[in-house]
Amino acid sequence: MFVRLVRRPLLPAMRLWRRNLQLRVVAATLLMSLGVVLLLGIVVTGQVRNGLLEAKEQTAQSQAKGGFAFAQQAADKDNRRGSGEGETAAPNSSAQSAGTWLNSLMEQLASGGQGVYSVVVLSSERDEIPILGNADARLKGSRATGDILPEETIPADVREAMDKQHGTFQRYADLHRKSGGTEPGLIVGKRVTDASGNPYQLYYVFPFSQEEETLSLVKGTLVTAGVFVVVLLGAIAWLVVRQVVTPVRMAAGISERLAAGRLQERMKVTGEDDIARLGEAFNKMAQNLQVKIQQLEGLSRMQRRFVSDVSHELRTPLTTVRMAADVIHAGRADFDAATARSAELLLGQLDRFESLLGDLLEISRFDAGAAALEADPTDLRDVVRRVVDGCEPLAERKGSRVIIFGDAEPVVAEADGRRIERVLRNLLDNAIEHGEGRDVIIRLASGGGAVAVAVRDYGVGLKPGEVNRVFNRFWRADPARARTTGGSGLGLSIAVEDARLHGGSLHAWGEPGGGSQFRLTLPSTVGETLRGSPIPLEPADSRRKRDVDGALPAHTRVPAGATEARTTEARTTAAPGAGQDKGRGPGDAR
Repeated sequence: MFVRLVRRPLLPAMRLWRRNLQLRVVAATLLMSLGVVLLLGIVVTGQVRNGLLEAKEQTAQSQAKGGFAFAQQAADKDNRRGSGEGETAAPNSSAQSAGTWLNSLMEQLASGGQGVYSVVVLSSERDEIPILGNADARLKGSRATGDILPEETIPADVREAMDKQHGTFQRYADLHRKSGGTEPGLIVGKRVTDASGNPYQLYYVFPFSQEEETLSLVKGTLVTAGVFVVVLLGAIAWLVVRQVVTPVRMAAGISERLAAGRLQERMKVTGEDDIARLGEAFNKMAQNLQVKIQQLEGLSRMQRRFVSDVSHELRTPLTTVRMAADVIHAGRADFDAATARSAELLLGQLDRFESLLGDLLEISRFDAGAAALEADPTDLRDVVRRVVDGCEPLAERKGSRVIIFGDAEPVVAEADGRRIERVLRNLLDNAIEHGEGRDVIIRLASGGGAVAVAVRDYGVGLKPGEVNRVFNRFWRADPARARTTGGSGLGLSIAVEDARLHGGSLHAWGEPGGGSQFRLTLPSTVGETLRGSPIPLEPADSRRKRDVDGALPAHTRVPAGATEARTTEARTTAAPGAGQDKGRGPGDAR
């Protein structure tokens, strides 16, 4: 239920996606363009970022190298000047002079370069000269230009590494401002000595603010250009696909109208391109189809009229011949044996000829669309019983029994009783004819707005592929097989048309040597749409479901409980003692 609730609002979009080729192409173009733009943006942004970092590193190293050299030169120069004056100054005055010297040096370093940077001075761990007698204080302390917090900006591991190695040290780190903010930056440091020869750590701190602004500008430009490119490609794809899809949609609409019978529909052709040639070919095809269909319709009308006229015209001489044949047949006792047999054969063939004419007339009515349905509420149990009673002589000759299941409750539907009786009589005659003397089962059921009647036999069955041809006109599974009922070969074709006239269906199932089953399904009310059948097409005792190989036994057996069902749900019609003559008892029928 949750899945259905989630899918319900998405169904219109899914249906539009499946049916709209233009939407799918434009969406695919937009997605692929977006992927290309994203990939290109990532590559360009990475290259710009690497270029900015490389340029920043080169500038920082050049700036720091010059600053370190200048600081060392200034310390050496002041050291030589101080050595000539003697050592008369007090320690306190020396410390103050060293601090003043560092402050002056930092101002010179901060103002003597290009770009944005800060200078940081930190005491070296090897500096053992105390200030004012305080052993915990270092000579130099910590100093920084700008608003940089020196102790927080320079990591402790960097300071330790500076005391253990000589040369320039470089590292990326976060710069801490006095205002409380942080930003990424590059630290370049070196351990140098002051005018007194005492070591200290000198750092150049280069923030990435300008580079971040440049990178942000590049990203914004790429995003704007990417959106513009994606939208432009989508619009181009829409226009291009529209030029191709519009004629296709037109052709599809015209094809639907052609299928509906409007054979005069044609495509509008303009230009000489591939689409125009397609339209011309489509129009030629439609023209040829229209001519062929009109020819076939004319031939069909002629054929139906011929069949109808011949059938009607033959009825008058057939009636005369029938009367003469009846007179001859009635006096056959006075003839010799050969003439008497000829009279009997003549009457039998006249019966078959009359049946064939009736079937041809019925087929012609179906072909002409003149068949009318006279539907009334009908209990199919009564129809089935009449059919069984009418087929009793054939069942006696074949030694088969007809068993009815499902007639305990009414099975009512709006149907034309005459047509349904004709369908069931044809199905039952065929089942007895091809049942090899075994029992024939008739099942009735209702449910789901439909009623069904299934006729099951256990005879020769149907081979693969014959199920699709069994309803064709004049088709016989075994043309060499002798028929005893004198059928015309049109019975199942008429039965299918009768079922369709009711809005129902007639289906067949069979297996070689395992019998067959024909199922007639009708809506309970005329005009309703069938959604299924209350009886499965493949019976429960088929070989596939029983997983049994080989032919069925000569005498079928009743499943559990069928003996009791016979008194409530089954009615058996057979010749008196027919089942006993073949060695079957009351419980042997399925």
